Amino acid sequence: MQHTILGAGGSIGNALTYELLQTNEDIRLVSRSGFSIKGTNSVKADLTSYKQTLKSVEGSDIVYLLVGLEYKHKVWAELWPKIMENTIKACKSAGAKLIFFDNVYMYGKVDGKMTEETPVNPCSKKGKVRAQIAQMLIDEFEKSDLDVSIARAADLYGPHATKTSVPYILALSKLMKGKSAQWMADDKTVHTFTYTIDCAKAMMLMANDDKSFNQIWHLPSYNPPINGKEFIEIAAKEIGVKPKYSVLKPWMVKLAGIFDKNISEL
Repeated sequence: MQHTILGAGGSIGNALTYELLQTNEDIRLVSRSGFSIKGTNSVKADLTSYKQTLKSVEGSDIVYLLVGLEYKHKVWAELWPKIMENTIKACKSAGAKLIFFDNVYMYGKVDGKMTEETPVNPCSKKGKVRAQIAQMLIDEFEKSDLDVSIARAADLYGPHATKTSVPYILALSKLMKGKSAQWMADDKTVHTFTYTIDCAKAMMLMANDDKSFNQIWHLPSYNPPINGKEFIEIAAKEIGVKPKYSVLKPWMVKLAGIFDKNISEL
C-alpha cells in the first residue's frame, strides 16, 4: 500500500510516519520544505496549487491530510479552503482514499461530553474555518465516490508534540527542566487530551478498514477527562519532580499576546 502524508514534519505527521515505517509499506512525505525521514520518499509541494497537489498524491492508495498552517485565523481562512478543495479533487483523480486529521474547534463551547454527533457551533473565527472545511468533506460522504473520513482529536501530548502543543509548551517542557509549570486560565475545568501515538495508530486502523470511511471519528483520548491540576500532577510524578505550577489569568494571557502573536490567537 502507498501511504502519502500531506503536511509531513509536524507532531502527528512524525508520529504516523514512524508507526508506518514498522509496516514496511511505501511512505511518501509531502511538505513545503521537502522534509524527509530515512526509509520514506520525500516530495516538495505547495498544496495551494492543484497541479502540485495532484502530482503529490498520484499513485497513492491512502492520503492523510495533516497540514499545519500558521496559527492565524486570516491565514486559515485564506488557505484552508484552497488546500481542502485541491486535496479532494486530487484524491478523486488519483483514486486514493482520504483521511483528514481534524481538531474540535468547530464544536465551540460544549457543556458536557463531545461525541461525533455533537452539533457544530463554532465560537471563534478559527472554529468557523474548521467547520467550513469539514463540511466540504461531509458533503462528499454521500454525493461522490471518494472514500473519506475525518479523524478528530483534542489537545495533543506525547512524542513529537512540542512546538504546537499547549500542554507541552506551558507545562511539560517546564517540568522537564525542573521549573514551575503554567496552565491557561482555569486549572479546575476538566479537559480532554489525546496521545500522539494513539492518533497515529487509530488512523492506520482506519486506513485498513473500508467500513471506517465516509464518517467522522473521535480518536481515542485520555478517559475520564482530567483538569489542569490533575494533568500537571500526573506529569510531574512521571518526570520525577514536584507538581509546582501557576495559573495564567485571562489578563496575563492578553498581555502576553502583545509580545507573542501565537498566544494572542488562542
